[in-house]
Amino acid sequence: MIPNFMKKKLQLTLYANIIFLIILSLNTEKLLADEIFKKGREIFLEKGTCSSCHTLNDAGSQGNIGPNLNEIRPDLNRVIIAVTNGIGVMPSFEGILTADEINSVAHYVYTATD
Repeated sequence: MIPNFMKKKLQLTLYANIIFLIILSLNTEKLLADEIFKKGREIFLEKGTCSSCHTLNDAGSQGNIGPNLNEIRPDLNRVIIAVTNGIGVMPSFEGILTADEINSVAHYVYTATD
């Protein structure tokens, strides 16, 4: 049998651990999101060459061939579809960028214009 003062101490310890795990999981998700954002920004500026055609303040790009992303503020799916399939004069990047890279750059554009 466990004395009452020990039960209370164990309960407090359990609650503290649960709170710690919740905070840890929230911070881990933010760190993961930050990593995807950074990867997407790198792709936007380099491998995807998005910055040569699009204006996006966060990237410091001033392209004027494609739409100004700050103005149209595309949602995540719109970016994924445009990058994957191409649209207008924009070519498809399917086969040039992996699905993971397309998702990362879409996350970046969506987040940077939010």
